[in-house]
Amino acid sequence: MADKLIIFDTTLRDGEQSPGASMTRDEKLRIARQLERLKVDVIEAGFAASSNGDFEAVKAIANAIKESTVCSLARANDRDIARAAEALVGAQRSRIHTFIATSALHMEKKLRMTPDEVFEQARLSVRFARNLCGDIEFSPEDGYRSDVDFLCRVLETVIAEGATTINVPDTVGYAVPELYGSFIRTLRERIPNSDKAIWSVHCHNDLGMAVANSLAGVKIGGARQVECTINGLGERAGNTSLEEIVMAVKTRRDYYGLEVGVDATQIVPASRMVSQTTGFVVQPNKAVVGANAFAHASGIHQDGVLKARDTYEIMRAEDVGWGSNKIVLGKLSGRNAFKQRLQELGIQFDSEGEINAAFARFKDLADRKSEIFDEDILALVGDESVTREHEFYRLLSLSQHSETGERPQATVVFAAGEVEHSAESDGNGPVDASLKAIESKVGSDAELVLYSVNAITSGSTESQGEVTVRLQHGGRVVNGVGADPDIVVASAKAYLAALNKLHSNLDRVAAQG
Repeated sequence: MADKLIIFDTTLRDGEQSPGASMTRDEKLRIARQLERLKVDVIEAGFAASSNGDFEAVKAIANAIKESTVCSLARANDRDIARAAEALVGAQRSRIHTFIATSALHMEKKLRMTPDEVFEQARLSVRFARNLCGDIEFSPEDGYRSDVDFLCRVLETVIAEGATTINVPDTVGYAVPELYGSFIRTLRERIPNSDKAIWSVHCHNDLGMAVANSLAGVKIGGARQVECTINGLGERAGNTSLEEIVMAVKTRRDYYGLEVGVDATQIVPASRMVSQTTGFVVQPNKAVVGANAFAHASGIHQDGVLKARDTYEIMRAEDVGWGSNKIVLGKLSGRNAFKQRLQELGIQFDSEGEINAAFARFKDLADRKSEIFDEDILALVGDESVTREHEFYRLLSLSQHSETGERPQATVVFAAGEVEHSAESDGNGPVDASLKAIESKVGSDAELVLYSVNAITSGSTESQGEVTVRLQHGGRVVNGVGADPDIVVASAKAYLAALNKLHSNLDRVAAQG
């Protein structure tokens, strides 16, 4: 019987720390349900003590998820840990993940604590957490750059206090595979009670080696949990990619000798949902989930694949969920069919009113687009105006005129709270004119740091355009996503969605890497 490799997904916590990737409670809940269908072992739902919004998101996920363990991050102090425990009360299976930095650099410069003070705080925090929850994970932040003797002392003590999982993060992406794997092995060999806990790895991709480092931690170091995110989402260069870890272990079972409980056919749907929710587009050549991951352009490759797929393919596209974007609905489809498809996609609404609003938008889309795909539905329900009834800014109408040799003009009508605004502007193009018209009334003074367009489905000019707008203002970075068959309308929706996030003024607390 092969060993089990535990898949710990932190898309909703560490992945959300990407600038502009913060999600609403409903968006987090939708992704959590998809992660449960994916059959990940642990879902790190958030950092409950960081804000009331994150607390409510963790609480909602804890109450909704039945199969996966739901986890909340907490700094090594009683307030954070108690807040995490409170948010997790409704969970079938819960875990508290507490952390404190242990590298000399972090202790001196960030914490301004002595090693003895850090040791004592780590010990007491795990003891306190163990009285509130039976499943405790401890992470020494910046663990890979920590002094080995000190780290052994800390980890031996937290295991004795009841930590059931020990996670060793490469917080800044400094590790290389052979050294990181050996580092984990050294810790396990030197700590007398290391066999009393499951060992875990958490790597960042700053040098492009997060997946390789994690797998080395598993193969060389003996770790049996990998912390990862969908699409490798995360701050800076991102986190370890879940899809790459899972398929590496599944494809090379001969080498790793490990079992994973993940349903790989749900990988691509999860990737699409995270991408469309956050606005972070997956690069075409991304392993497993990129649009070109199973494409063959070379004549020699095409000939080989036609004769025998395994000449050039080590995985089957359908095994990870490709090929599932078949036509599902059209303009003649009724409300029950629409509702059933929402359930199949794992999308749930809190009220019939929300379903009715989504269905109305579906019918509107079906009148303009003859073929409706799963991706279209995900984009439709991800639209801010459907999922959130009380957005401050709402697009009401847009008209624009473009003519060769003339400067484009746009008129945008939108609501700001209960007030309706009509704004006109010209611009270098219809999109530029539309966004300038909105800004002329809003006056946000936000800097536009990203504008990107992506086709939601391929193969047709009828496809919806998905626009991501990233704004920066006062130290905050937010993403707005909008989808529509008209790319100018999608752009206006995305801009207003980003303005809504700036307007919400939700504070976030940076957590462990």
